[in-house]
Amino acid sequence: MKQVACVLACLVALLLSTAVAQTSPHSNYSGQPTADERIQRLISSISEERLQSIVAKLASFGTRETLSDTSSSTRGIGAARQWILDELKDSSPKLEVSFDSYQIAPQGRIPRSMELRNVIAVLPGKTARRVYISGHYDSLNLGKGVSAMFASATPNARITNPQREPTFDHEANAPGADDDASGSALTMELARVFANSGIDFDATLVFACWAGEEQGAIGSSAHAQKLSSEKAVVEAMLNNDIVGGIRGGNGVVDAADVRVYSIGPEDSMSRSLARYIQWAADVYVPSHRVRLMAREDRFARGSDHSSFTSVGYPAVVFRESKENLSRQHSADDTPDGVNDIYLAQNARIDAAAAASLALAPPAPKVTDDGGWPLIARDPSGYDASLQWAASPGAIAYHVYWRDAGSNEWERDQIVGNTTHFVLHNVSIDDFVFGVAAVGSDGQQSLISAYVASNRPVPLVKLAK
Repeated sequence: MKQVACVLACLVALLLSTAVAQTSPHSNYSGQPTADERIQRLISSISEERLQSIVAKLASFGTRETLSDTSSSTRGIGAARQWILDELKDSSPKLEVSFDSYQIAPQGRIPRSMELRNVIAVLPGKTARRVYISGHYDSLNLGKGVSAMFASATPNARITNPQREPTFDHEANAPGADDDASGSALTMELARVFANSGIDFDATLVFACWAGEEQGAIGSSAHAQKLSSEKAVVEAMLNNDIVGGIRGGNGVVDAADVRVYSIGPEDSMSRSLARYIQWAADVYVPSHRVRLMAREDRFARGSDHSSFTSVGYPAVVFRESKENLSRQHSADDTPDGVNDIYLAQNARIDAAAAASLALAPPAPKVTDDGGWPLIARDPSGYDASLQWAASPGAIAYHVYWRDAGSNEWERDQIVGNTTHFVLHNVSIDDFVFGVAAVGSDGQQSLISAYVASNRPVPLVKLAK
């Protein structure tokens, strides 16, 4: 971003204008300042060498399978999690680093009672609302080619997961370089970069390395459920799972794209987060394209972001553009399959989006206490009357709207420090509306869209 004074001057100019801005067809955040020098410096400090070194170190533990050895100091999940904890502690004294531990009962792919430990690093902000960056540090070896067999199975195929068999070998070599030492390395490197950036973030940033993902996102689910029970505020969760490879199993190479999956409906806050990430990539890492995927994850597959969406928190997952299924969940998932330059580009996009969100005010609430959207046809009956709750720290709000048949925000207007705005002769039946909060330095929140719940259709009682 330019100097704060310049940003504010531009913002004031926008506020004085009554003209409606037409956005670029590829941009959802046209009115936000183009770049922030603090964020540019932050992403420039991401080290490809450190990412490569972390991936290699995690793979060197032989296996990080969730139920593998916890007593060795050199092999198994116990050694790996202790190393992650120590590395995060050494990254910066500003980070509050700890194990996030749970006693897990036998269930599903967990055959016995066990202690599961996520590794969490918290960078406190001015407020308690949280922005998460994460990956899973556990690995898995199902046997050569088994993962590809699962991925290509027909819907009616009956394939038994080897983890459910009593003879499953939890100590088999599972280097898990791409799945998911790549996401864990990204998380650890961004914890270091954010903590040493000197930036005073409004939101609290949480860097999480999950365990138990390969058994059904056990570690992240336990954590997210605890957050929900404590009524913690989570602004966003950016999950990274298999984000380091550029060569697919079919030989196709793509080092210029990354996929971001988000659950619907179209105007869910998870979809809003995905669009925000795409904007951040366009501004800060324009050579790396974000492909928005309008589904929760790859077909019939999942990851730790679903633990957060299942309890109502906005979350997405980053996936490399071209996967090699034959290497996943096998002894062949080695560091030579991770491209450090590509991984660093994905880390820069994570960092740009998370930093922008953590500097911005929280997204406005556009519903009443009962969950009904604060939108009406007042005053004429043919207008769009929008209301929202004030966001702490906001000095202005940015209203967006688009044709109901479009997925891209088409028009927008800065409306000043108010919680009510009317668009005359703009029908709420024909357009979708949203609003974002703007902070004093120009940083903008996620867009909160006005979405009506489906009308219930009562059962019709028929006369006998």
